[in-house]
Formats: sequence, C-alpha cells, structure tokens
Amino acid sequence: MLFTEKDVCYEEVRPPEDLFVNEPVELTDATIHERLSRTYDAMAERGLDILVIYADREHYGNFKFLSGFSPRFEEALLVLHKDKKNYFMLGNEMMGMEAHSRIQAEAIHTSYFSLPNQPMEKEPFQKLLEKAQIVKGSVIGVAGWKLFTSTAEDNEQLFDVPFYIVQSLKELAGEKGRVVNAADILIHPGSGVRIRVNANEIAYFEYGAMLVSSRILDAMNRVDAGMTEMEIADGLEALGQPITVQTICAGEDRFRNAVVQPRNKSIELGDTISITLGMCGGLTARKAVMARDKEDLRETDKAYLDRMVKPYFAAAATWYSSVHVGMRAGDLYDSIESCIPKKIYGWKLNPGHYIGEEEWLSSPVYPDSDVILASGTMLQMDILISRRGMKGVNAEDGIALADKALREELKEQYPKVWERIQRRREYMIQELRIPLHEDVLPLSDLAGYLRPYILNHSKAMKLVH
Repeated sequence: MLFTEKDVCYEEVRPPEDLFVNEPVELTDATIHERLSRTYDAMAERGLDILVIYADREHYGNFKFLSGFSPRFEEALLVLHKDKKNYFMLGNEMMGMEAHSRIQAEAIHTSYFSLPNQPMEKEPFQKLLEKAQIVKGSVIGVAGWKLFTSTAEDNEQLFDVPFYIVQSLKELAGEKGRVVNAADILIHPGSGVRIRVNANEIAYFEYGAMLVSSRILDAMNRVDAGMTEMEIADGLEALGQPITVQTICAGEDRFRNAVVQPRNKSIELGDTISITLGMCGGLTARKAVMARDKEDLRETDKAYLDRMVKPYFAAAATWYSSVHVGMRAGDLYDSIESCIPKKIYGWKLNPGHYIGEEEWLSSPVYPDSDVILASGTMLQMDILISRRGMKGVNAEDGIALADKALREELKEQYPKVWERIQRRREYMIQELRIPLHEDVLPLSDLAGYLRPYILNHSKAMKLVH
C-alpha cells in the first residue's frame, strides 16, 4: 500500500504505552543446538572443512550467536570443523569462559588476543592455529562481520579480520588449500544462518527492543528547551545492558570538533533534537524539533511539517503496511522510492535491514533484490531523508515477521511477549491508522509513533483514514 503526504495528518494522538517489564528471556539449549546444526549444514553446502569466526569488542555477533558470549575487551576465534570438533582461541582474561560456553569447544590459550603488554607466550601464532587442527590442504572460511558486495573486487578475497590471522591461515592452507571470506554463511540476506529466528529468539530479542523503546519514550517525555544533551542522555543507559551503537543525544551543530557523543551543550527552542539507543534486539531512533508547535520554529523552518515530516511519515506508513512474509524485498525498496524519490529526499542507505545481536546484520532491501522475506526475519524500519535547508526527521524501530505457525508457537510459549506484541499492533492500527499484515509483529513500543514537535505530548502523525 502506497501512501503520500496527502494521506497524513498531524492530530491528537494517544501516546503509546510503555510496556517494559524486566523479564528477559534466555536462549534455550534447543535454540543453540539448532544454530550450530544449521551452521554445520551451511559449511557442508559451501564445501568448507573449517569455519573460523573472528570476534572483538565491536564485532562479536557471529561469535556470540554460537558460543553465547562475547570476548568483551579482547579478541577471539571460534574454529568450527566439519567433523564437529571445535576450538576456542581465547586471550588471557577470557579463558575461563570455556566452562560457560553454550557449545562444546576446547579452549586454546592465545595471548596474542590479549590487551597490549600483557604476558604473551613465545609460541608463534601459527603454531596455536595448528593446535586448533587447522592443517595444510584445508578449505577454510573466515567470518568477520562484513559481507562484501563489491562489483569491482573478488569478494571472497576481501577480509575484515587482522592481517596476521589471515596471513597465518593462508600459509597453513598452502597451495592445495584455500582461504575465503565466508561471512555469507551467517548473514547473507537470502540464506544466512542468522537471518531467520524461532519463537525463543523473538522473545529473547523483544526484551532489548522493548527496553530501548521504553528509554527513548522516557527521554522524549523528559526533554525541555534549555536542557543539555548530557542531561537528556543521562536516562538512556539502561540496567547495565551493552549498547550496539553510539548513543545519540544531539541538538544543533552536531559533530563540532568531531565529538559524536552527547555534549554539555543545551538544546534550545527551535533546535533539532536527535535521540538514538541500540541494544541487543533493537534500536529506536527519533529526530524532531525542540518545539511545542509551528510557532516555536524559526522562520526558515516553518515548512518543516509539510516538506519533511508528512512525506517521511507517508514513507514509514508505506513500509509498515507493505512488508509481509513472502514479499520480494526489491518491491519494498521500489515502494519507498515511489513514495519519496531518492533524488528529492536525499536518502542513501537501504530503507530497511536485518537486526539481531547487532544493529545491522545485512540488508535484503536494495534495488532489484530477489530476496524473499521469510517467516522469522527481524527487520528495522530505517529510512533517513535529507533536504537542503530543512531540519531532519527520523522514527526507526524494529519488527519481526511470523507466519501462522510461528505466531502460534510464540503465543503458546511466550504469552506475555505475545500480549505486548498484540497491544503494539492494536495501537498502530487503531490509533495511528497504519494497516498491518497479520504476520507483522512490532517489537518496539514506539513503532510508527512520530512526534515532530517533541514538546507537544498530545499530538503526533497519523494517517487520515
């Protein structure tokens, strides 16, 4: 369904409920076993003898997907063999995690992965790889975190892990072996092992999405003209949970002196305000203006609602109402292009992507994409527009897609999660008038909610009919 700015109005809207409850869901042993089994199957299909999965502080999603833990401030490798004999290569301060891993793997002490100037053994790094049974003639897949899609390079030979690791692996593989980038096994938009989730995983990820949206809603309701970015951001950190992106709380003149974090700088009436928080399972972002109504805007910004907000909300409503199980992702891209042409509205990123442990796994939403959106995929409504001389607007949140069987499983196994999802659906359909396919499951309390004048708590954008 395609909407335009003529279908959008700014009216009295009941604010969304804050549904957060501190009841995180743990991943089951069955889920971990299923993940590992599907990874072995994917290795076999790709013809790999070994899959080496790299992790560091920022890029740990693939590693944690199987092991259940991240290497925190160190680096690590998980070495999977087709015969199911597996190894961890862990630094000085992570060796103890072998006992807590969700899968069976032998730990090899690898102090090369420790912090600078910590004790380091004299044994060459390549010898440690040999202890992980990486032998000559092997076909070795390397998974960092990036799926390269260049049309000018051999993507199998682009690696996003440290040089010394790749070099040692190639020397071990020798002329009869081969080392390739195999991140696609995990995050390819059409076939990646991590792209589809089960009911347990939806419930697990919903906790993070719910927590993030709760904190963003609280921030939106606390803000007032004259508060500093730091004062507003102070309430965004939540229960000590790790963040997946740089927390944003910014006003005008963003990035001055290359500072990206919240500053001790006030956001005044009429300024732009951007707030973003991401955790495992979801990211919520809002960009609006610090105003109660049009009269609080500077003269040059008076057309903000008509020229920016209404087209943006029309595109967001088009996205939410169009997406469904079985949809060709290229058609979703085309819908956004038809609604808000890129040449006019200046968007550059794919308007939607997969979410999970990270904020962005990969994206099926690109021109001419033949990827079919499957049941069990989790997607971010991520549209960013820009017009010269106009203030920005943004309202990002995540959903899951689930066919009837998966919905029944979720309802039966996690009734509280199911009830929250249904309340979010009802809000979007009844209050915001955004029609949804029955297989769209909002994970964020704020999905679809856009308050362009952030100080006016009683009004928001909605569809006319």
